[in-house]
Amino acid sequence: MERLQGRPADCTGRLEKEIRVYDLLDSLAVTYQRIDHEAAMTMEACAAIDQALGAAICKNLLLCNRQCTDFYLLLLPGDKPFKTSILSKQIGSSRLSFAGADYMEEFLDITPGSLSILGLMNDKHLRVRLLIDEDVLNSEFIGCHPCINTSSLRLRTADLMERIIPAMGHPVTMVNLPKEIL
Repeated sequence: MERLQGRPADCTGRLEKEIRVYDLLDSLAVTYQRIDHEAAMTMEACAAIDQALGAAICKNLLLCNRQCTDFYLLLLPGDKPFKTSILSKQIGSSRLSFAGADYMEEFLDITPGSLSILGLMNDKHLRVRLLIDEDVLNSEFIGCHPCINTSSLRLRTADLMERIIPAMGHPVTMVNLPKEIL
């Protein structure tokens, strides 16, 4: 896998939602690197990509309350465990569960396996609340998909927090999930 600078020189055959990500990053003058690879559907499949990218791809979870009226995108380190009851207490929402693929597509224009913080650029009605585990901020770089799981991007964490997220218009709620679940 080769780490390349910025958007592909030729976007022929790439999905419009991926190209929109590059357009957003370029419009913000954000420097980023890209690796193209086989489809990565799981965190385990991302291990080799992480190494080549020089940044860990975050675990991205789309969650909702029982009534499917409140939706949350949670970013946490890929190796960190997750328990809904702990997060529920921190954000004041009971009975969290994983949101269905139809909500991913409707709100973020993303399919399962490609979930990414960058999908929030497609959430014009701010239906999805952004939650970021504090440990995500401990690294200089963050890895994520450009709304498709056949490419991965390396972004500066500072650029994500200070430029990209504000441009997408989503406020951030910081959470602190334990490193180990007892």
